[in-house]
Amino acid sequence: MKVAVIGAGWAGCAAAVEATRLGQQVTVFEAARVPGGRARRVDGQWPDGTALTLDNGQHILIGAYSETLRLMADLGMAADTSLLRLPLTLQFPDGTGLAFPRLPAPLDALVGIVRARGWSWGDKLSLLRAAVGWQLSGFRCAPELSVAQLCRQLSPTVMATLIEPLCVSALNTPADRASAQVYLRVLRDALFAESGGSNLLLPRVDLSALLPDAALAWVAQRGGEVGLGRRVQGLTRLAGSWQVDGALFDRVVLACPPAEAARLVETAGLPCQAWLAHTRALQFEAITTVYAFSPEARLAQPMLTLRAGPPDGEAPAQFVFDRGQLGGPAGLLAFVVSASSADKDGLTRRVLAQGERQLGLTALQAVQTIVEKRATFACLPGLQRPAAQVLPGLLACGDYLDGPYPATLEGAVRSGLHAARIAIK
Repeated sequence: MKVAVIGAGWAGCAAAVEATRLGQQVTVFEAARVPGGRARRVDGQWPDGTALTLDNGQHILIGAYSETLRLMADLGMAADTSLLRLPLTLQFPDGTGLAFPRLPAPLDALVGIVRARGWSWGDKLSLLRAAVGWQLSGFRCAPELSVAQLCRQLSPTVMATLIEPLCVSALNTPADRASAQVYLRVLRDALFAESGGSNLLLPRVDLSALLPDAALAWVAQRGGEVGLGRRVQGLTRLAGSWQVDGALFDRVVLACPPAEAARLVETAGLPCQAWLAHTRALQFEAITTVYAFSPEARLAQPMLTLRAGPPDGEAPAQFVFDRGQLGGPAGLLAFVVSASSADKDGLTRRVLAQGERQLGLTALQAVQTIVEKRATFACLPGLQRPAAQVLPGLLACGDYLDGPYPATLEGAVRSGLHAARIAIK
């Protein structure tokens, strides 16, 4: 069959590869010139105008991203060279916080909690009791619960140094508004399901080179057509087929952002009111990445947790990454502000001041600030997400669709694989 994949983000790339592997003739349409969607390479520059390759946001993977890692292996990519694997570490610049040892799960979590620096025994016991309770419940809870409500018995220290940073990094939604059920699924798969699942996998290459470039090259080498810089203008339903900008296809996979997918469905006049309603009801959160430089910057770890307050406060960044330890220029840092809402210039100034205070740096210089305004959907309690099947022969994929995971790279890849498989049934 002829399959059109509209969008070359991580979900679209996964769908294109899987449909090609299953013997279909694939055409990929991508509006941007660079593949990767909300996890892609961008052309930046140093303050003096010299070219600098950056990402549109500092993403990480974890060891539990089984489908993403399997897809990379199928494409011939060496994860050991493109990703830096580390045990889960959520430590602050002063060395306090949580660091897992290299032990099988869940022993690594148990030892990491017992050895957590800056935690009292009361803090540690509160988390251990909660973890046992979550396991006994099968990592299930009432769908209306928020993460803050789920964790109300935990100590303030555990909330501030583990639960809240992990929640905002995984769900990009503050703990008082984030879905406890989705959070528990992330905890189960990352911390308790398999050894190495909690490992941090930090990209050593730009995000487009990490998977999308290889995926599209793989599809093209097998007879697929890849069109970058081609925004689809119209979708038409015909008897037994679909027309995409005048070309006929047997199946269409909408791998574009939810607003763009809704535009195509709506302008085609398709009878999908429930799907459109769920898609348009989604709320979104921004992520801001502030790239900064200091010649003296060399962090104790490639990734450190920062003591953060509200995103519009004086300490907005939750994490900082040493790009010099991840294949980038020495001294280049990436500060991440999840669920950001403040103005770009003001946020940049506050992040630089926060970095100087907490990292002990002087004259931290702004390089570039990138705001991804609709980085993820808001992962709210009881959220009803749109289904993958829009109509017979018309599928959607993306991290915003119905599924157990929040808006992550793994969620996007799994959604793309699923859409390709059901498209040909």
